[in-house]
Amino acid sequence: MKRLETFVILLVIFAAVLPAQEVIEEKENRYTFLLTGASFASPNNGWFELGCGLIGAIPVNRAVGGEAIADAANRMAEGTLYSREELEEIDALVIMQVHDRDVFGSSPLKEEYTDYMIPFDRNNYAAAFDYVIKRYLTECYNLKFDENSKYYNTLMGKPAVIVLCTDWHDGRVTYNTSVRKLAEKWGFPVVEFDKYIGFSKNSVHPVTKQQTSLVFTGDNHQQIAGEKFGWHPEGGQDKYIQRRMGAIFADTMRKIFP
Repeated sequence: MKRLETFVILLVIFAAVLPAQEVIEEKENRYTFLLTGASFASPNNGWFELGCGLIGAIPVNRAVGGEAIADAANRMAEGTLYSREELEEIDALVIMQVHDRDVFGSSPLKEEYTDYMIPFDRNNYAAAFDYVIKRYLTECYNLKFDENSKYYNTLMGKPAVIVLCTDWHDGRVTYNTSVRKLAEKWGFPVVEFDKYIGFSKNSVHPVTKQQTSLVFTGDNHQQIAGEKFGWHPEGGQDKYIQRRMGAIFADTMRKIFP
């Protein structure tokens, strides 16, 4: 009888420990995504955090309202966009710097990221994107030479994943077109918010007779090619556009990460 009681007690302990071990392993196996961007990406929106939650990833949101890709480049140069320890853990760098500018660029770009003059200003968005991309790829690869890195002495260093984003709707043609060219150049995935958001600049709202994006805007409109469009979508994780963007983001990331 005592042996039976002991066996039952051990069985109960094992049953309690097993789920706890599974939780620990699940946390250890979670992905970490770092987001850089401006007002459309800052934490008061919610889509990034929602999207990470849908796939069990850890969100690190470094977006700041009013910044541009030049600011992201300068923060990289200063070492304040992410730390050395964070570089080790980041599984994807997500960029949502969506000012309606040409980010592909026809002007000459530098061969090495170290050839660029720091700090960047906002005169050349393509150059700042080029700096961020080349520097991140370089830093990830060079972890193979860092004795303190888990990627030390590996063949390719740390696999560098950069994910680009469109604007939240298709009104910003200049940016949306050029960011797709940039993604094609480097072979990067794109979170196509503009394609899957559920409306298009090509058709106005049947009731308001204006761009549908204005229905979801919580502030002033933006003027693009003489037409009014929605500027910032209403913020908050309970808001429709944020939830839809979160789902679009999660769907894209599921295709990238097993």
